[in-house]
Amino acid sequence: MIKTAITRRDFLAASSAAAVAVSWSATGRAGTPPASGPFRGTLCLFSKPVPQLTWQELGRSAKQAGFAGIDLTVREGGHVQPARAKEDLPKAVAAIRAEGLEVPMVTSELASANDPTAVPILQTMQELSIPFLKPGYYHYKFRDVRKEVAEAGRQFSGLVDLAGKHEVQVGFHNHAGYIGGQTWEILPIMDRLDPKWAGYYYDLENSVEEGAMAGWKSAALLAMPRMKMMAAKDFYWQKTAEGWEPTMCPLGEGMCHHKEFLKMAAEGGFHGPITLHMEYQIPGVSDDQGIALSREKAEAVMAAAKRDLDTLKALMREAYGA
Repeated sequence: MIKTAITRRDFLAASSAAAVAVSWSATGRAGTPPASGPFRGTLCLFSKPVPQLTWQELGRSAKQAGFAGIDLTVREGGHVQPARAKEDLPKAVAAIRAEGLEVPMVTSELASANDPTAVPILQTMQELSIPFLKPGYYHYKFRDVRKEVAEAGRQFSGLVDLAGKHEVQVGFHNHAGYIGGQTWEILPIMDRLDPKWAGYYYDLENSVEEGAMAGWKSAALLAMPRMKMMAAKDFYWQKTAEGWEPTMCPLGEGMCHHKEFLKMAAEGGFHGPITLHMEYQIPGVSDDQGIALSREKAEAVMAAAKRDLDTLKALMREAYGA
């Protein structure tokens, strides 16, 4: 367990920066991949599936399931309301840390530096030594794609600049169907930003959904030198009356190439936070986003989270070693 706030921040920042500093031959750069050794990052529970749990219950149940950290939702309907970040985020983090877990990242809806909640959230994250932020999303209108991507880039760049002033690193989440669904869409924008503060929150499932054959691989290779965080979840395509639909499923039961991807991450020196998502329906227990239908059923959702975490840990051991 890391004892001081400064050490926690420096350690997590260094873990993420390793992916930027590494000379990785798979990206076309000279040099050989470093020996990765055991994974040094934090395996986190995304707090979204169990919004009914108090902060203390969230930390305790995640610890019992085997997680080392929490990816905390600071957004409408999340565990901390954005307008109350200054007051409630310190309380939430203190309760989670009291259970022995880290809070290495926050999931927000921030998409612009002009959001009135941006400064309070980022300032409080800095005070609490939370190094990583997942921002909100940028939506296509599918009218003038070039202009839409450029405007998203302008807003994201402004948010990164503001976050950097508060020593918070921003990981762009590649979400299927949105701007940046594959990393090359925003690569020209990302290349202009300081890698210390701007990078990717890479989501293999979303990338495979966008490019199942090889698109996910090129997207991952482009993201790897700036990969700050990673999402873990799975899906498969299912034919329905409305046509082919992506269907979420437990980790390891879908079509995502976890073994190959995690081996790439190990060779690339990635040691940032990995967040386990549960977006599949547990019959009678959760809705189609994996969210517990009631407080009483949160325990069953956490049992499913433990099963997925055990699968993730096995995949990590295979990729990184013991």
